Amino acid sequence: MKDNHMILVSPTLKVVLQPIVVAVLLALMESHYAMANESKYDNEIQFNTDVLDVKDRSHIDLQEFSRAGYIMPGKYHMVLRVNKHEFKEQEINFIVPPDDPKGSVPCLTPEITEQLGIKDAKKSSLTWWNNGHCLNLDSLPGTHAQGNLGDNALDVSIPQAYIEYIADNWDPPSRWDEGIPGGLFDYNVNGRTIRSTDTGKNEQSVSGNGVFGANYGPWRLRADWQGQYDHVTGKQASAQKSFRMSRYYMYRAVPSLGAKLTLGENYLYSDVFDSFRFMGASLITDDSMLPPNLRGYAPEVSGVAKTDAKVTISQQGRVIYEAQVSAGPFRIQDLSSAVSGKLDVTVREQDGSEQTFQVNTASIPYLTRPGLVRYKVSMGKPSDYQRHSEGPGFGSGEFSWGINNGWSLYGGALVGGDYNALSMGLGRDLLSMGALSVDVTQSRAQFPTQATKIGQSYRVSYSKRFEELNSQVTFAGYRFSEQDYMSMSQYLDARYHSNSMYSNKELYTIMLNKQFDTLGLSTYLNYSHQTYWNYSANDSYNMSISRYFGVGGIKNISVSLTGYRTVYNGTNDDGAYISVMVPWGTSGTISYDSQYYNNNNSQSVSLNNRIDNSSTYQITAGTNYNGKGNASGYYAHDGDVASMTANAGYSDGQYSSLGMTLQGGLTATAKGVVLHRISTLGGTRMMVDTNGVSKVPVRGNGGTNYTNSFGKAVVSDLNSYYRSSVNVDINKLADNVDAPRSVVQGALTEGAIGYRKFGIIAGEKAMGVIKLSDGTSPPFGAVVVSKEDYQTGIINDDGSVWLIGIKPGETMKVKWEGKVQCQIHLPIPLPPLSNGLLLPCERQQLG
Repeated sequence: MKDNHMILVSPTLKVVLQPIVVAVLLALMESHYAMANESKYDNEIQFNTDVLDVKDRSHIDLQEFSRAGYIMPGKYHMVLRVNKHEFKEQEINFIVPPDDPKGSVPCLTPEITEQLGIKDAKKSSLTWWNNGHCLNLDSLPGTHAQGNLGDNALDVSIPQAYIEYIADNWDPPSRWDEGIPGGLFDYNVNGRTIRSTDTGKNEQSVSGNGVFGANYGPWRLRADWQGQYDHVTGKQASAQKSFRMSRYYMYRAVPSLGAKLTLGENYLYSDVFDSFRFMGASLITDDSMLPPNLRGYAPEVSGVAKTDAKVTISQQGRVIYEAQVSAGPFRIQDLSSAVSGKLDVTVREQDGSEQTFQVNTASIPYLTRPGLVRYKVSMGKPSDYQRHSEGPGFGSGEFSWGINNGWSLYGGALVGGDYNALSMGLGRDLLSMGALSVDVTQSRAQFPTQATKIGQSYRVSYSKRFEELNSQVTFAGYRFSEQDYMSMSQYLDARYHSNSMYSNKELYTIMLNKQFDTLGLSTYLNYSHQTYWNYSANDSYNMSISRYFGVGGIKNISVSLTGYRTVYNGTNDDGAYISVMVPWGTSGTISYDSQYYNNNNSQSVSLNNRIDNSSTYQITAGTNYNGKGNASGYYAHDGDVASMTANAGYSDGQYSSLGMTLQGGLTATAKGVVLHRISTLGGTRMMVDTNGVSKVPVRGNGGTNYTNSFGKAVVSDLNSYYRSSVNVDINKLADNVDAPRSVVQGALTEGAIGYRKFGIIAGEKAMGVIKLSDGTSPPFGAVVVSKEDYQTGIINDDGSVWLIGIKPGETMKVKWEGKVQCQIHLPIPLPPLSNGLLLPCERQQLG
């Protein structure tokens, strides 16, 4: 009773409420700390313990909470978190500063400081203490570093002005993670069996391809493989099999050059020369290393602000960029490469006046952002499919330079002794007229027994978005090659294999799409016409029309029509396809399809539905081109260890079939071995660790994985150089699992195997009483932590505690007065938890 007021609280409720009181005090202390930044260390909080219902007010220890983020001196494995962006777990040393014997501050070593991404111009002014081992944060005014044992992280807040350019989901090269050493085996295997009804023969086939790989530091060693097995019953020498390693190579990122270095077997990747296989080396500018808004070509917006002003760039009323600029000239160079068409620019001055203008732009592959240079350099010796070296050694180089906001210059040379080629071109943004590039390539091919061939090839490419017509020429191109012009691959075939290759003459290509909004129609056209000097012409047409509409209460009904023609060596291949799709239920569709092919017709009706987030199926029935009935079924499942599809088909009087596809990977590191699904063979991935807890749902890259029996999972197909996030699905966690740190991040280089640890506490939850050997209890406010230093409870009056993470044989530490005082050992087996636990805290077992 106090002030004639009395509150009655049950003993159990009292035990639960007291941690809440401590939490409120902590919240008040955090608010006080946020407002008190006058001194680096003068933020110790004095608690009014009169508000606590504690029998012995002298037996209270709130030192853990008297300073925001106070952590006892020592070494901890923590996640580094800079401006809320996470890095891998590393060792952080908390030490006592010389001017505060009761304090504890994290030591930011030169290695940790390098990860902050500080600008080079600012690095020279950094100062250090502790014999040069720790960064003096005063040399970066406004910077703070604070440990957080709640999720085992070191939070560093640093003003944006001190660090390199950072975009959403992108970090500068100093923060890229090369991953950990390890090996990988990725595979895609297809199996099929077909039984012919009329002949009785069975055909079995299995084919596969994949990648073996090993990572060490920045290097990625890869070996591509492929295999085939075919067997037909009743056929002499019916079994045929093959397996080969199709390519050996290694590569690494070279961040200082913004490029990728590749050694070994490779193919020439070029924008101006045709590709061929070779053994050697290449160094190629990698646009994926650039911030997302600087990848590809996009316009540069420039102007002059009379005062400090706000620049707004919009398109058809949608704001796509907005920034504050200082008085004077400004240049905006980080618009997305996806931006095309007409842009509206508004400069609003401080006096309220505005100036507006428009920028028209388009994009094609041969335009480069103003001021940037992209390049590709390769050298080596050509080789054939069986690794037989042939042809002269060569060197090639090409570039594309953004001269200004409208012009790009590009070109290259391929020098190889008996074969040489030179190319040069110009790209031009024609503003409202679209974008255009023109180039010419000349080749010189020398043969030992025939005359030297010298020829030229001319190319024109065009792209344009017609906003007024809601249509777009995605690409239109024309190429003319003289009869004596030869690519490197044509030269090698003619000289070393005596092959009479197709000699290209003219190539017309167009891709066009058009939207009719009032009618709800979408159209697409793809046309290609290729002529040769020594063969008949080939043509390809493909046109489609689709429309979405509703009937009554049924919405999103889709009708599409596709027509195509292929002319090859004088033979026409004509066809048409119509499809009507109607929504069914919450996630399914029913569709009718009819296909016309060379005077034959087939029809079918299909039901497509989703079983859950990882499984779908389709059932189809209809008639084939011969009028025979057929039926088929298809099932797809994205599992934790692989992606699987299965299909079965039957055609009356013709065949029955079964098929299956498995695609997945195995990633092995010193941290663990995981089977997992994958889409990009040999690609970037992240292994996550849940501290041995299995069946933890992990979300990343659009899907959910569950950790294996060792508490490991791999999230694959991550975008290289992007800041990828992986998180625990809290809503699907088991009741006996808590996740103090449920999100991890990382910007991985291409092909890397990242490694991150979640903060996971697994075990039962129950009330307990902790007693010391002399019968007393730890003071009120003492903290119980797990072996990994995650908080599992706060001591209340008389040693009572609400404890999480209870497992048989588990050891936990109890801390007060700034250090670990004793340890508790949970019994094996655990007694009934409903009765609570009596836990002795043993001092003598501390090491």
